[in-house]
Amino acid sequence: MTEEQVAVYLGIDIGTSAVKAILVGSMDGEQTEALIAGAEVALETSRPRPGWSEQHPDLWWTAVATALQRLRDTAPATYAATTGIGLSGQMHGAVVLGADRRPLRPAILWNDGRADAEARALNAALPDLGRVAGVPAMAGFLAPKIAWLRRHEPSAFAAIAHVLLPKDWIRLCLTGELATDMCDAAGALLLDEAGRSWYQPALDAVGLQSAQLPRLMEGSEISGRLTPAAAAELGLQVGTPVATGAGDAAAAGIGIGAVSDGDAFLSLGTSSQVFVTAAAHKPRPETMIHAFAHGLPGRWFQMAAMLNGASCIAWVAKAIGEADIGDLLGRIAARGKTISPVTFLPYLMGERTPHDDPLARAVFFGMDGGTDGLDLAQAVLEGIAFSLADAMAALAEAGSVPSRLAAVGGGSRDAHFMRIVASAIGQSIIRYQGGERGPAFGAARLARLAVTGEAIETVCLKPPVRDVIEPDDRLMAALAGRLPLYRDLYRALKPLFHRAE
Repeated sequence: MTEEQVAVYLGIDIGTSAVKAILVGSMDGEQTEALIAGAEVALETSRPRPGWSEQHPDLWWTAVATALQRLRDTAPATYAATTGIGLSGQMHGAVVLGADRRPLRPAILWNDGRADAEARALNAALPDLGRVAGVPAMAGFLAPKIAWLRRHEPSAFAAIAHVLLPKDWIRLCLTGELATDMCDAAGALLLDEAGRSWYQPALDAVGLQSAQLPRLMEGSEISGRLTPAAAAELGLQVGTPVATGAGDAAAAGIGIGAVSDGDAFLSLGTSSQVFVTAAAHKPRPETMIHAFAHGLPGRWFQMAAMLNGASCIAWVAKAIGEADIGDLLGRIAARGKTISPVTFLPYLMGERTPHDDPLARAVFFGMDGGTDGLDLAQAVLEGIAFSLADAMAALAEAGSVPSRLAAVGGGSRDAHFMRIVASAIGQSIIRYQGGERGPAFGAARLARLAVTGEAIETVCLKPPVRDVIEPDDRLMAALAGRLPLYRDLYRALKPLFHRAE
């Protein structure tokens, strides 16, 4: 595939730990897509108080510019010929701007638990919110954070002219436009999911007006075009179309073709999710399952959302002095211990599905004098797998039992870890070729849809299957035997988490 033969689409994902950007080429009139180049720039998160999590939006723009410069250095002619840009990003973050369209303060992120009291007050004020907006209010969503600002930072709240989600700050920098997609809007907990419009009672409850919110668009629409200033800084053509894009969960689904009713996948990134596409809005708020609008027209999804994923592996590796995570995982597999003697609760940042408990914390249970670092690391893998078993149980209660389940995200790369997960949930897991590319690839597909107007089913195909990870009978029995202890530990410790606040 030569540079002259392809249309080039740029996908940008504003993650929590990194900004990722990829160039994807597609032959004119053909379904084939090729990854031309990729770049990643790490991000740091500020934690000014326990349970708080912030990033300044300017850091995202700096990281985007750096990532795109790396793409430009790698494939200059292809990069310069970019046909369209798509955006994806971490959901739920509160980006508040003044009248000058500059951030009033750092963004409050999805894994920030400070607004727990405001979330509970919002649920009390709007008892039907979970059915309209897809899930009850929880501390990590944007709406309770706005209520927190009104209560705790009234001067900043009074100065708010615009409220955005993280990726939409990048759109503003690229195009000067204030817009968002239905999926990211859903994560604000201010959307009427079935009607795909802002929900005025929720706006009233947190003190916002609709004029302060971005205009709502479908993810595959053109939301704006590259301004002369942005084009000059980034080395792209003035007027390059920018698709609305999608929140990272939906973008990951678009990237692996999870766009039809019943398509399902689990995502293992900084956080973890189990996502099932739906043809209609199907709220089951009592299960803590998120029923949100998809990033594509006429589609929704149900999702179990956990605040802790593969980030737990990076945390334990650092804690036990292991610099090479791949080597650590390899030694766990090579040792061949069926199950760790230690049980781990993976709640480093609290938990959402199924507990809605921002005060929950990580715990190792069962250590003795013979416990070693590999025992702890293996327990972390198993704790993440147990959280996914809880997620599958919640989805089943909400009426979604996937017949086929794919895996995406960086955590899906290790086959032994995936075997632990498959055994914990009792289900085969498909790994697609390039499945770890994640939301940035979905963003590039949305750019293509926006530019070409092609049918969704033509563009959003499932990639070729790389392999299928099957449950291991012996491991499945061992994990099933340990799962009740894992669940009992949370129940026993829940009141202590709250006492330790």
